Amino acid sequence: MFSPRHIAHFDLDAFFVSVELLKRPELRGKPLIVGGDGQRGIVAACSYEARKFGIQSAMPSMTAKKLCPEAIFISGSHGEYSKYSRIVTGIIADTVPLYEKASIDEFYVDLTGMDKFFGVSQYTRELRTKITRETGLPISYGLSSNKLVSKMATNEAKPNGYLEVPHGRETAFLWPLTVDKIPGVGGATQQQLYGLGIRTIEQLAHTPVAQLEAYFGKWGRKLHDKAHGISDSPVEAYSEQKSLSHETTFDADSADPEFLHRALVKLTEENAYDLRQEGKLTGCVTIKLRYSDFTTVSRQEVIDYTALDPALIGRVKDLFGKLWKKGEKVRLLGVRFSHLIPMTLQMDLFDDTAEKLELFKAVDDIKNKFGTSLVQKATTLKRKDP
Repeated sequence: MFSPRHIAHFDLDAFFVSVELLKRPELRGKPLIVGGDGQRGIVAACSYEARKFGIQSAMPSMTAKKLCPEAIFISGSHGEYSKYSRIVTGIIADTVPLYEKASIDEFYVDLTGMDKFFGVSQYTRELRTKITRETGLPISYGLSSNKLVSKMATNEAKPNGYLEVPHGRETAFLWPLTVDKIPGVGGATQQQLYGLGIRTIEQLAHTPVAQLEAYFGKWGRKLHDKAHGISDSPVEAYSEQKSLSHETTFDADSADPEFLHRALVKLTEENAYDLRQEGKLTGCVTIKLRYSDFTTVSRQEVIDYTALDPALIGRVKDLFGKLWKKGEKVRLLGVRFSHLIPMTLQMDLFDDTAEKLELFKAVDDIKNKFGTSLVQKATTLKRKDP
C-alpha cells in the first residue's frame, strides 16, 4: 500500500549570527553583521535586525554601513560554525533514520512511514526542541509531502518557527506567494515572469506549460511543476564516508622529503579541484602512506569545512609529518577528502576567502578548457639540477 511521504526541512536561523550570540548574548536584538568592516569587506551573514535595513549576504560592507551606520561588525569564528554544524548533525543522525545534509546549516529529514509508530508532527517538533535545547541555537522547519514545499514552508516560518503543510493542501499554501519565493527563481527569471504578467505562484500555475516552455525551455516545465507543489526529489542519505580521493604509486620508492611533499601538494590540488567541480566543501582529510615493504598506514583529521588549496595543503602536510617515519622509503601516497557537504555562499565570504575562492575557480576554468596539467603550483614541478 502506498505510504504518503513526510519530509521535513530544518534550517538554522541566521546561523553564523546565532553562534556568535552564544558567546556575546548582550548583542542580542541588535543589527549584527558577520564579516570584515574594511574597504574590501563583505557581509558573510547578518541578523534579522540588520536585514530590516536592507542588508544581505554578499553585500559590500561599505554599502551595509551606509544602510545602517549603527551596525555592529563581528569578524566571525569559522571553526565554531563547523563545530556547531557537526553537533546539530549528530543530534539529527541519532534521532531519525534518513537525513540529508544540504549545507552547513540546512537539513532534510525523511519521516515517511514513521506516522505508523509516532505522530510525525509531534516527532518533528520534538526534534526541533531537542536541537535548540542542546545547542542554544534557534532553528525553523517546514513539514510537508516533499522537499520543495517543506523548504518553502521553512522560509515562511522564519525566524525560529515552524509551518506544517498537510497532504493535499500544497497549492493552498503556495499559490498566494509571489514567484520569487520559489527556490531557483533568481532575479532574472523573476523579471521575465513579471514581464509576462506573472507575479504570484497561482498565476504561474494557471499559465499553460507550452507558453512557459516557449519562454524558458525545459525550465518552463519545472516552473509549472513547482507552482503545483510537485517534486519527487529524494532525501539523499548523508554519509561521512562519501569521499573524493587520489593516490599515486611512485616509479621508485623515495625517502626524499621534498619529493614526497611535492607529491602531496599535487594530490591535494587534484582533490581540491574535484571538490570545487562538485560544488562541495570537505570536513575531513585523510592521508594514506605505503612503505617499500608494503606496510600501509593512514591518518585522518576533522577540519573546518573548506574547499581552498592553502588550508587543505597545510593540513595534509601536517598529517604527513605526524605519520611518516623519516628516512623510511615510501612507494605510495594517497589523499582523501570526506565529510562532504554542499558549498554555500556564506562559508566563503570571510576575510579574503571569497577572493581566494574566485581565484581557484578561475584556475579551475582554465584547467577545464585546456587540461588539468596546464596549471600547477611551482612546488609540484620537478626541480632541475643547476
